[in-house]
Amino acid sequence: MKIKLIALFFCLGIANVLAQTKVSGHVVDENNDPVAFANVLFKGSTEGTITNENGKFYLESETTWDALIVSFLGYETLELPLAKKVNYELNLVLKEEADALDEVVIVTGKQSKKAEENPAIAILKKIWEHKRKNGLNQFKQYEYDKYEKVEFDLNTIDSALIKSKLFRGMEFVFEEVDTSRVTGKTYLPIFINEAVSRVYGDNVLDKEKEDLKGNKNSGFSNNQVIIDFVDDLYSDYNIYDNYLKFFDKSFVSPISKTGINTYNYVLSDSSFIDNKWCYNIIYYPRRKNELTFKGDFWVADTTYAIKEINLQASKSANINWVKEIYIEQEFEVLNDSLFLIKRDYFMSDFALNKKEKSRGIYGKRTTLYDNYEFDKPKNEKFYSEEVYNYNEDVYNRDDSFWEENRLESLNKDEKGVYKMLDTLKTVKKFKRLYNIGSVLASGYIEFPSINFDYGPIFSTFGYNEVEGVRVRTGGRTYFGPNDLWRLEGFLAYGFRDDKFKYGISGKWLVDKKNRIILSGGNRRDVEQIGASLTNSTDVLGRSFASSAVVGTSPNDKLSSINLTTLSLEIEPVKNLVFRLGANYRTLESASETFSLDYFDEESPTGISSEIRQYESTLSVSYFPKRKMTGFGVERRNANDNYASLFAQLSKGDRTVFGSDFDYTKLQFSYIQPWQVGGFGRLTTTIEAGKTFGEVPLGLLSVVPGNQSYFSIYNTFSQLDFYEFVTDTYSSLHLEHNFNGRLFSRIPFLKKYNLRAIVGVRGVWGEISQENRNLNASGLIYNAPSDEVYYEYSVGVGNIFKILRIDFNFRGNYLDTPDARKFGVTGSFGFYF
Repeated sequence: MKIKLIALFFCLGIANVLAQTKVSGHVVDENNDPVAFANVLFKGSTEGTITNENGKFYLESETTWDALIVSFLGYETLELPLAKKVNYELNLVLKEEADALDEVVIVTGKQSKKAEENPAIAILKKIWEHKRKNGLNQFKQYEYDKYEKVEFDLNTIDSALIKSKLFRGMEFVFEEVDTSRVTGKTYLPIFINEAVSRVYGDNVLDKEKEDLKGNKNSGFSNNQVIIDFVDDLYSDYNIYDNYLKFFDKSFVSPISKTGINTYNYVLSDSSFIDNKWCYNIIYYPRRKNELTFKGDFWVADTTYAIKEINLQASKSANINWVKEIYIEQEFEVLNDSLFLIKRDYFMSDFALNKKEKSRGIYGKRTTLYDNYEFDKPKNEKFYSEEVYNYNEDVYNRDDSFWEENRLESLNKDEKGVYKMLDTLKTVKKFKRLYNIGSVLASGYIEFPSINFDYGPIFSTFGYNEVEGVRVRTGGRTYFGPNDLWRLEGFLAYGFRDDKFKYGISGKWLVDKKNRIILSGGNRRDVEQIGASLTNSTDVLGRSFASSAVVGTSPNDKLSSINLTTLSLEIEPVKNLVFRLGANYRTLESASETFSLDYFDEESPTGISSEIRQYESTLSVSYFPKRKMTGFGVERRNANDNYASLFAQLSKGDRTVFGSDFDYTKLQFSYIQPWQVGGFGRLTTTIEAGKTFGEVPLGLLSVVPGNQSYFSIYNTFSQLDFYEFVTDTYSSLHLEHNFNGRLFSRIPFLKKYNLRAIVGVRGVWGEISQENRNLNASGLIYNAPSDEVYYEYSVGVGNIFKILRIDFNFRGNYLDTPDARKFGVTGSFGFYF
């Protein structure tokens, strides 16, 4: 998510054909108080909107209209002639109805939650009763056509931006400037993507499959990071669900059963829509700073199905970098009892702040649905997705395909966008700006002429007590995002130990369908092997060997490692990965103040300082609901809300390459993020392992400490490296981010949009006497076997939108020499 946000912020930094009728204004009553949530529509149409909390509105149409209707319960309906096509900053005054003064409904403050006192609540309860009988849930199987159009636009275009040095030489792009029908702001398209697919589903099997027929984009068409960001940003949702997830946040749906405690509801109007009598209900939040919407919906009076709904995120919603979220959904009436979604429009306004005039990026998605068919069963195998399902033809459809399969034709502006963006990519200045954004997003500097990327640039400098200041240079081959093979390498130098380090690795995708990958490499480097319970054989990994200049204690317990690996990986079923590997490593202490010595009868001195070990491994990884993009040897995650299960069997063999030890090691880990409704996100991690056989310190499982001032998940903040050493262990990490749920209830804190984070960490382990007897390092082996070692933490996140501070407390083993009972750690990051 951090990389995606960095890419978005770059777009923010580089940040005309008019519709026929445009209107904006301010609706007030006779006392000049704003009338919130009043209905505004063009006379003789169903095109309309509602005023916001301040009585303001914006409305536009591609059709020419000559009058505007403004109405609200308890007020006289106002009809305003429109003399011009464009009418901005209108001041509209509603008068109270003389014969209905006793029935005026004021849409402010708290509304009753009781059905007998509030008719809107009675209707809402009927919606809950009927929701499982509506839509696709009525059928065993379903299928339909789906057309999706996604666009990114630079908004708030003004003369200052057009004349700025940034766009000098690229002024032609402003010929495509348009105006948002939601906000009334000007915008310039910078990315557009279209997709056509056929969706199949089975409610009995609880399976769904989307068959992509065509995909077309421009703008940042070759940057998969941007495309992945768009796909993840606008994931599908169902308004009938209790919570709607956007930007990794769970918003309370106004149709949800928890809505009564979150929203105020007002029955505003009733009317025929498509020959169906419908009720109009206005809703707005009961409290500020929570993840809520405001808006209205129309609901049918017999099926209690939603006919139309719009949702606008509250200005005070605790979400970063997003100024506006606006959603419209329309449902089609197929018969008396069947309402199916017809059109879905989603718009978000990304900006560095929420000020009205701040410039930002619009992200817009329009999805249309058509050609529904029902109860056409398919066998379960049909829904089993292949691991490799990339069809290059899908991304190269001709114009005739798009003319035939678009469910909504492109307007003149959108057709011009493709041409403008394709032209823009040939401008040298734009290429330079684009390359800067690409570097920030990927961490690599691209050299397309030689198919090479230099980086990652963020690893150029490091520091630890052994190497002192460390500099690193490296790179990778890069012919494109879907390379079937890749070579990577680095060269590093430490100024204190005066030694060079290096690493090189290669990967080759042998078979696309089953994703058979051969990989291997060699690394000679300095490593902190006491920072992770589950061992890594990543040739280019580093495991916290470098740290900040200032830490809680010296980071000197480092090892010199020479690691060579070879592996075969296969993914026969989607997200189920088997890996067979072999590695040979030598380990010795890299520091004069740290020792890996062990008693060795074969050594002339009876003690050895170096470990030489061959190890074969078999691992199984499973990632349910993981979504990936690309088809090359290195794919990218398109989501981050999936579980991760890992199991590994490692076997050390003394008979191979003169190795030192025989042993068998079993390890298991399970990471699971949980979206706990509107209460935030819980992340849990379980790890367990056991080593059979006698091994020295370098091959034992060290409980991961953290000697930095940074909050690092899955480590123990109040432990030093090597404070606990085990051969049998089990650990549990729990961390819950309330996403502002708690602080939004505290009056003097809620305006700061802070987020509470709590964590609990525990580990149990033991070490055999046989392994203790091998120890010649001088380090006293301690294991948390008497009782589970635990820590807990309380944190405050979203400080200045980027800073998190955790207050960590050691729960026990307080008598350990130099035990750190309390500590403060922090981290920086860009999160929604």
